[in-house]
Amino acid sequence: MAAPWPGAPPGAGREAEPAGGGSRGAVRSPRPLPLAPSGEPPPPPDRRKKTDGKILEIPAIPNPFPELCCSPFASVFSASLLPKATSRTKQVIKVYSEDDSSKALEIPSDITARDVCQLLILKNHYIDDHNWTLFEELTHTGLERPIEDHELVMEVQSNWGMEEENKFYFRKNYAKYEFFKNPVGFFPDHMISFSSETNATVKHSGILQMFLNSSTYPEVHGYLHAKEQGKKSWKKLYFVLRRSGLYFSTKGTSKEPRHLQFFCEFSNSDIYMSLTGRKISGAPTSYGFCFKPNKSGGTRDLKQLCADDEQSRTCWMTAIRLFKYGMQLYQNYMQPYQGRSGCSPLSVTPMRSISENSLVAMDFSGHRSRIIENPTEALSVAVEEGLAWRRRGCLRLNSHGSPIAMSNMAIHRSQSWFHHKISRDEAQRLILQHGLVDGVFLVRDSQSNPKTFVLSLSHGLKIKHFQIVPS
Repeated sequence: MAAPWPGAPPGAGREAEPAGGGSRGAVRSPRPLPLAPSGEPPPPPDRRKKTDGKILEIPAIPNPFPELCCSPFASVFSASLLPKATSRTKQVIKVYSEDDSSKALEIPSDITARDVCQLLILKNHYIDDHNWTLFEELTHTGLERPIEDHELVMEVQSNWGMEEENKFYFRKNYAKYEFFKNPVGFFPDHMISFSSETNATVKHSGILQMFLNSSTYPEVHGYLHAKEQGKKSWKKLYFVLRRSGLYFSTKGTSKEPRHLQFFCEFSNSDIYMSLTGRKISGAPTSYGFCFKPNKSGGTRDLKQLCADDEQSRTCWMTAIRLFKYGMQLYQNYMQPYQGRSGCSPLSVTPMRSISENSLVAMDFSGHRSRIIENPTEALSVAVEEGLAWRRRGCLRLNSHGSPIAMSNMAIHRSQSWFHHKISRDEAQRLILQHGLVDGVFLVRDSQSNPKTFVLSLSHGLKIKHFQIVPS
């Protein structure tokens, strides 16, 4: 017979006695536990358990690392009780500049295109004039679009295929919000019409309000060349743009519902400008654009269109942006000026970066340096320093590596707006990249007359070229 466990209460090693006068067969009623005296804490409970009435054991300790165990029954903690990870995932992206130099940035998953632009402005010590834009370029298809300021960069990149060599570009886009300042040039009268409920004598200043208003809207109409699905041919059709989507007429210029056929909707698509439409798709003109679904399987899902001139393409693409984003686009435009009382978007000067605001004008010409507090004097000193820097920049190295003075070299060759030997088409492409805003220009060498120059500029949504003959 086994002896009782040392330290166990009396009767712990015996079998249960029967109830009712000590007879075997029934279980005795449990004895009441003794209460502790008043004011004293109760004794700690005995954590040992009895397994078979003869052997006591320590209770099982919960497993603190259930995920390391193979058995699903070894886990004590519930997965819902574990704290959820709140840290944001990060990923590295590569952003290219106009000279094809690139910077690698580690960004969180919820960063917007505006935040990326602000980060690059600070890193490069640029002046923030609210024109810097992040572009998405689809290299294989020759498409490009400006990423809206509120869009998430990681969502844009997630739509890229594994084998696609797409890129992010960072450069200025003067026409990004120019239609808010000058709507007359973006919406010509012959392409805009209003519903019967709307007064036909609406001024151009009210057109933008109608685009942003959900109850009323103007119609954009005109001829476009459309690429037939699955074919290489293009067909010229009469299109009508409404808030519900883009339609084309099957009977001339009729807008009757029975003659309008649905072409594309833009709520789940992005609009791109075609850079190489004539070369890749055989477009009849160079003013192409297309719709690309957010989740696209390839070029077969593209809805390709092409306008007759740049003004028409700009009108179509601007109206589609307004229909798609609405008030969000206006909030993006106003965000840099919010919180600055008494300032309008037209009167605010460009914001300088933190590093530029910490700079002061200094004069080191005397025996002791001094801070130039007079703004006029500081401006004249800056101009003199700039001219001296350009004169120093005119020094070149000869074939032996020694510096020689290029006295006959004009100062314009050191300017950012001068482009040496580029073609007419390349000049137009560069101006288009920066937006067709009045005053955007560049100077280049003439290809027809070697000793002359050409001034290429944007005016009235058109690019014009003027020859400059040096005297």
